[in-house]
Formats: sequence, C-alpha cells, structure tokens
Amino acid sequence: MANKLKHTIHLTALVAIFAVMPAVAGDTTPAAQLAQWETAAGQRGDPTRGQTFFTQKHGKAWSCASCHGAPPSKTGEHADTGKRIKPLAPAYNDTAFTKLAKTEKWFRRNCQDVVGRECNATEKADVLSYLIGVK
Repeated sequence: MANKLKHTIHLTALVAIFAVMPAVAGDTTPAAQLAQWETAAGQRGDPTRGQTFFTQKHGKAWSCASCHGAPPSKTGEHADTGKRIKPLAPAYNDTAFTKLAKTEKWFRRNCQDVVGRECNATEKADVLSYLIGVK
C-alpha cells in the first residue's frame, strides 16, 4: 500500500512538472502570463493603472509609449535608434507575450529605461491587463 501511494505521489509530481514545462520552455499566452503575474502580485491586474503606467514617464526620459505608441496597436519606433517595433497589444500582434523568457528579457530592459529598475509583478500584471484590453 505504501509503495502504491509513493508511486502515485511521484507520478503526480511528474505530471505537474510536465504541465508547466511549456511555460518554462517559452510557449505561453498573454492570458497565462497575466495569470502568473497576478498570482505573484497577489492581486488582479488593473488595466487603468496599466494604461497610466504605460503612458506616463517615471522620472526617466521615456515612457513605454515613447517607443510602443499610445495606443500600442500600431508599429512603434525606438525613441533613440529609430528601429521599428511590432505592435505590443496582443490583438494586433499574435506573437506578443507568447514566449515567457522573451517577455521577461524585454520587461527587464525596458523597465530599466523607463523606471530605472526592474518592474514588479503588480506593474507587469497591470500593464499586461491594459495591453490585452487594447482592441
């Protein structure tokens, strides 16, 4: 009986690991990323706060909208290099927020440029909830 229970526990653990592997590998959705950040923040993302965060400056030279546009439904342009940037709103770019590692990389870099630090889970949830709502 104990061996059967031990086997069931191990099997359950393996199933759980394989269930999250796509997200770890980078295959995800905007909704899944939003849920992850809401869980980490302990609250739901607020699209109104997200829009404010996205469009306003935070003591640095740029806002998110400086490069991604407001609303972020069209091709943007990097404020310094002029490099074209695909629309950030998932409704206008089917690859936006579909690779967790890429999202984390760009949040890390862009938050440094905009806020001067990494964004926290609440800020990420707010911004993504705003971006998901842009139709």
